[in-house]
Amino acid sequence: MQAASQLNTTSLIHALVRHYDGLVESLRRQYWRSPHSCGLSAEDIAREAVHEVCLQLLREEPGLSDVRIPLAFLRTLTQRRAIDVLRREHTWRKPLVPADDTEQYLTIAAAASAQPEARLQATQQLQQLACAIEALPPRCRDAFELCRIHGWSQQAAADHLAMSVRTVERHVRVALACCRIAMADVWGTV
Repeated sequence: MQAASQLNTTSLIHALVRHYDGLVESLRRQYWRSPHSCGLSAEDIAREAVHEVCLQLLREEPGLSDVRIPLAFLRTLTQRRAIDVLRREHTWRKPLVPADDTEQYLTIAAAASAQPEARLQATQQLQQLACAIEALPPRCRDAFELCRIHGWSQQAAADHLAMSVRTVERHVRVALACCRIAMADVWGTV
């Protein structure tokens, strides 16, 4: 049974390699105008989904031993992973809604006792920082948000994002540098 499962997993990996571009293109066409893309491009969604399928195959998860039509199976699996990617992105984007003039954001941005000009300036700076974070590449933004905004450890973020701790560390460092550059006029640093 183990040998049959390993053989089938190998044939699925070969099929994935052989049809990689076709699977990405199929998903890209499907999501190129998706209203639920959460700021991700269709290309990002497609590549992320196919990457996750590749990881799943490499882990040799159960249930892969009785696949009869590898390409059909891979298309279904990549479609499901694309939905997972969108759900995950949607969940992660919820806390970072654009700042507006609600009292919640104003109390974060400036003290309630501050002058209206100072409150407006602080709110604009918060919006500028949120835009800088939103402009980061998707994987970099995910690592940064988990570690710096949600307070996750780099190890927990690495496990969740299926990347190494070193990669998470690099993404956070790059994100911080991008934020510093975006806010250089405000903070007086580069």
